[in-house]
Amino acid sequence: MRLLIAGWQGQVARALVEMAPGRPDVTACAVGRAALNICEAKSIERALSAISPTVVINSAAYTAVDKAESEAERAFALNRDGARLLAEAAAKRGIPIIHISTDYVFDGTKREPYIESDATSPVTVFGRSKLDGEQAVRDANPRHIILRTSWIFSPFGRNFVKTMLTQAEAQPRVRVVEDQRGSPTYAPHLVTSILALAGIVSRADAEGPWGVYHAANAGTATWRELAEETFARSRTLGGPSAEVEGIRSADYPTPARRPANAQLDCSKLSQTFGLQLPPWQDGVASCVARILNPPTD
Repeated sequence: MRLLIAGWQGQVARALVEMAPGRPDVTACAVGRAALNICEAKSIERALSAISPTVVINSAAYTAVDKAESEAERAFALNRDGARLLAEAAAKRGIPIIHISTDYVFDGTKREPYIESDATSPVTVFGRSKLDGEQAVRDANPRHIILRTSWIFSPFGRNFVKTMLTQAEAQPRVRVVEDQRGSPTYAPHLVTSILALAGIVSRADAEGPWGVYHAANAGTATWRELAEETFARSRTLGGPSAEVEGIRSADYPTPARRPANAQLDCSKLSQTFGLQLPPWQDGVASCVARILNPPTD
């Protein structure tokens, strides 16, 4: 199985690059913008010809949620138009695509975890661009898996867990929003499911289990609970820790409004493929340990 991974610096892409070589049946090639610009059809064709993948994984995205409010054109160019071009090119070659999406396609007003068939109603530019990207992929390539995930964190790049540890090194107390609830997701745990899905869809026929699925670590948390778990794990390893003060979203205004509810029900993924991510607390434990004691290789 040969994977073409669109994107390079994102948390999911970096986890894929790290974990795919551990699978003897997988050859993975992650391609950054210099070699694969998904907003240019010719660039996509060159990459597909050079790699001849059996599955395309699109983890490339404009993810600056707040900045997108003033850079809508850039967000839609990558999240919608680029996704469509990549899906179209894959479809022409009969290649399935796994496209990574987000909980931001929902408005966050539902009380219970969202299921795949719930009505979408994004309230941010980022969310609208990702929802349009989902539709573009569906229209362009019938052999698609769209994975919506939530609150990604990892040892890579910028994310909430890393930010909390950095802040704890500088101050004894941090203020964290406690009226937003989501499904914290450890990127390497998500990648384990993505690699399993890639193996399944590479062998699937036209009537395969195509469609939209939610994929997140089991359980839910508020940002405050995620911060407290991060510090608890860090303390056991002799790392930085801080007292957490809960605040309301209104006390921490941002250009883009965050959904109050970003919980994802992942039952469909489990029932269809037998895939279930571990509890989010396990992800925090692994992530914090990796950040505090990075590999020496």
